Amino acid sequence: CGCKGIRSCLLCEGSAQAAPPPQGEDNFTYCPATGLAKGNEHSEFAGWAFPFPGVFLMEEFISEDEESEMVELMDRDDWKPSQSGRKKQDYGPKVNFKKQRMKAGSFTGLPSFSKKIVAQMKSCSVLGSFLPVEQCNLDYVPERGSAIDPHFDDWWLWGERLVSLNLLSKTVLSMSCDSEDSIQLFPTFSKENGELSPPGSSTQTSACKNSGKEGINCTLSPKPVPSKEVTVAIHLPRRSLVVLYGDARYKWKHAIYRKHIEHRRICVTFRELSAEFSAGGRHEELGKELLEIALSFQGRPV
Repeated sequence: CGCKGIRSCLLCEGSAQAAPPPQGEDNFTYCPATGLAKGNEHSEFAGWAFPFPGVFLMEEFISEDEESEMVELMDRDDWKPSQSGRKKQDYGPKVNFKKQRMKAGSFTGLPSFSKKIVAQMKSCSVLGSFLPVEQCNLDYVPERGSAIDPHFDDWWLWGERLVSLNLLSKTVLSMSCDSEDSIQLFPTFSKENGELSPPGSSTQTSACKNSGKEGINCTLSPKPVPSKEVTVAIHLPRRSLVVLYGDARYKWKHAIYRKHIEHRRICVTFRELSAEFSAGGRHEELGKELLEIALSFQGRPV
């Protein structure tokens, strides 16, 4: 298998040389309609919520026919073994993250089938200026125990927005935080008593005024909880596009647990360059060169 260090899959665990990775229980679920993380019904945080910024989710980003065509074209190329029971195809520059060095290497651009996808991204409010310089296809299947532990994507090379297209099956992106900070939770209303909304919003006030029932506490009393005790599930439907930025990119780690891989799943992740390689940055010229290669859309996996 392709596992290294603490990573493992069902193949190497079967030889008793590695321990299975942890599978956390998410106690909040992200609501795309409100931008809130809502306490799960059977968790200790049921009835509580907090704003969870930095997530953009668009369902049905591509059609079934477009998905089938993309996967068929991917499968014409080899998939290389990767860590944690996954397989991968990389389209990007040659990078040494430990030494913080990068060069074009054998990079010939993003694949031709991504040209339309990248163009479609311009219609998303958070992706108007997004210029991907790298694409990574990751193949997850339950038979290999495919997963990825909580982690941050590199900050030195990759920019603020991480863009992923979820293909072939649904899954869950699990968000966790190692910060020593606290999160302020606020109580939510049931459907009978009013709509769920952030504290201080007009919707919240209206719900209180119009509830027409006595005994409802409309004065919100925030409850602080340690960030480390909170995990947020972002449900990714098949063919959805998710963007992580801001706090969701830099404060919260993301993971995919084995229990959330029920069928074959392909994740297509696009990354942009950091400020260091962008206009005015220390390595602006190298960044320009790599972007020109990337956006030629003539690439094969490296």
